[in-house]
Amino acid sequence: MDVILYTRTGCHLCDDARQTLVEHGLEPQSVDIDTDPKLRERFDTCVPVVEIDGKVRFRGRVEPVLLQRLLTNAK
Repeated sequence: MDVILYTRTGCHLCDDARQTLVEHGLEPQSVDIDTDPKLRERFDTCVPVVEIDGKVRFRGRVEPVLLQRLLTNAK
């Protein structure tokens, strides 16, 4: 799975999201939205954003139960 975690410096929710993803065996690529004006415009108030295989799956918070369902259905 290709997992991207859109984040920004100092975002505690982003840290929580990363931890949840890692606990479920994923290795997300972190992208700081503040380094790209287009990403900042797109995701400014809703980080963290988790994109899995090109589709945004979570905004603001990663729900562990829904994440587990996604992973189970992907197998």
